[in-house]
Formats: sequence, C-alpha cells, structure tokens
Amino acid sequence: MTIQEFNEILDFAVQREQEAVSFYRDLQNQVKFQDQIQMLKELEAMEMGHIVVIESIRKKGVVETDIRNVPNMKISEYLTVDVDTLDLSYQNVLIKAMKREEAATKLYTEMSIKFGDNELSLLFRKLASEEAQHKLHFEKIYDEWINKGN
Repeated sequence: MTIQEFNEILDFAVQREQEAVSFYRDLQNQVKFQDQIQMLKELEAMEMGHIVVIESIRKKGVVETDIRNVPNMKISEYLTVDVDTLDLSYQNVLIKAMKREEAATKLYTEMSIKFGDNELSLLFRKLASEEAQHKLHFEKIYDEWINKGN
C-alpha cells in the first residue's frame, strides 16, 4: 500500500465522520426537547472523536494490537425499520445512531475482507473496530432505556 492510498482511505473515513457530525448537528435543529439536543451534541462529539482517532492513525499508523475485539449485542441488526421514516423521539434517535454505526461497521469490515493487502485489511479492521465500539455504546444505552420500561 502506498502512502497516497493510505491517505485516500483515511480521507474517505474522515469524510464519512464529517457526514455523521453534520447528521447529528442537523438533527439538533429538528428535535424539540433540551434532553434530545444534549444527547445529539454528545453524539456529534463522539463522531468528532472518530476524526481525531483517524488522524492519529494517519500519523502513527496501525498495528494489530490497536484493534479491539468488540462484543456485538446485535440490537440494531434485529431492528428492521426504515430509519428515514422515524420521528425524532429519544428511542428513534438511538435507533438511527445504532443503524448508522452498524452500516459503517459493515462497510469497513467488508472492505477489510475485499482488500487482500495486509496493511489495508488491518487499517479497515481498525476502522471497523472503532465503529463497532460506538455501535455497542448506543446499543447499551438503548438496552438500558428499554429495560427501564420505556
């Protein structure tokens, strides 16, 4: 893998994270309650944190030990809803977030398999791991919320 290819992949990942930041920022203008706005600001900050992680990868590279094995609660996989039709209730914002992270995790996982180059595969596995961590975060929040009887 060339330096240019490495940087193009990271540029792609940063662009996807910037889209997520914009997504959560736009939702902040659509919700009605301060608690929802605060949650969306936290989600926006998490996505901005992804950008920091990606830029760190750009500077330092990635090694096998950087990739965490993240458990999968599979909550988002069991939710079969069209997220574009959901209103912006607390539950639905969590569903939208989970589905977004699920899609990113799948994308990077598939890319890690598609590209045989060990360096490329390692890079995509690291990106998938980062997305899976955020998916797990939202699934835990969702699970706790549901278990409280909501």
